[in-house]
Amino acid sequence: MRNAHPVLDPVEREAVDWLERLTSGEMTPEDVATLKRWLARSRQHEAAFLDAKRLWHTAGVAGHALFEPDASFAGRLDVLGRRRKRTSRRAVLCGGGAVLTSACVYGMLDPPFRLWSSLSELRADYRTGTGEQRNVIFVGDVTINLNTQTSLAVRPTEGAEDRIELIAGEASFATPARAARSLVVLAADGRTIVQSGRFDVRFTAGVARSPVSVTCFEGAVRIERGPDVTDLQPGQRVRYDRSGLSEIAAVDPQVASEWQRGIVEFRGTPLGEAVDEINRYRPGRIILMNATLGQKQLSGRFRIDQMNEALLGLERAFGAKLQRLPGGIVLLS
Repeated sequence: MRNAHPVLDPVEREAVDWLERLTSGEMTPEDVATLKRWLARSRQHEAAFLDAKRLWHTAGVAGHALFEPDASFAGRLDVLGRRRKRTSRRAVLCGGGAVLTSACVYGMLDPPFRLWSSLSELRADYRTGTGEQRNVIFVGDVTINLNTQTSLAVRPTEGAEDRIELIAGEASFATPARAARSLVVLAADGRTIVQSGRFDVRFTAGVARSPVSVTCFEGAVRIERGPDVTDLQPGQRVRYDRSGLSEIAAVDPQVASEWQRGIVEFRGTPLGEAVDEINRYRPGRIILMNATLGQKQLSGRFRIDQMNEALLGLERAFGAKLQRLPGGIVLLS
């Protein structure tokens, strides 16, 4: 364990150390067993772990603005703890303190493990939480269905274009026939343009390479990314990331739209990718502890509102071991 920090009591310091080790991805099976014994020692220990997780959210947002990029979480908590002596604990946790006000001005953070939402997501015009879906009407006649953990921001119009940005997540857009204005959906560094049709855009911000995918269901969809342009017809999908636009791929419209019917379907999906998807729909976090297990393929259909059943399915299908920790954290090994 690390050196003591004067503003945290011994149990709080230990909770901070455990959370840092847990999210580092370097926990061994012996470490996990030791952590479980530590949590079981008293209610104070479990409460300290949950409090550290909540403060991780606060420190993560504030730290990007007030500390060096490589500043430790424990160091951030040390400073926040001193401020907690001068302000109420509730103000710190709820964002009322000066430290969070500064973060709102300066802080732009890619949260580790996506344990909380980024500042840009929190300031979106339309937003859904974990496991939540929502329908909205944009500019009077465009219907938008937001999937879980999705954030949209309205952008100023340009000429005959209405513009909206997908900050993160997944959304389905439907424009009326013979629309007078074009709809432009911005995501990462690309533009999806439609006059009349139905299409999905997904931006998995925070994962490897952070790709954007666009799927056309009705009408015609144009995707522009810098000098690259491609057009989609119904049943086609294209992806783009920093390396450019992918080739156009054919998709099964029924499968591609399952999320709108409350279903997540995997077809030979690497377990590591499946876990990332499951994490979008359930509170807490599943942390894959075994890289070899992450390469195994998963097939199956799961209800979005019953993702704990998916966890049991993983346990049965792969002989995986689930270890549940406070705060909805599950270690999968």
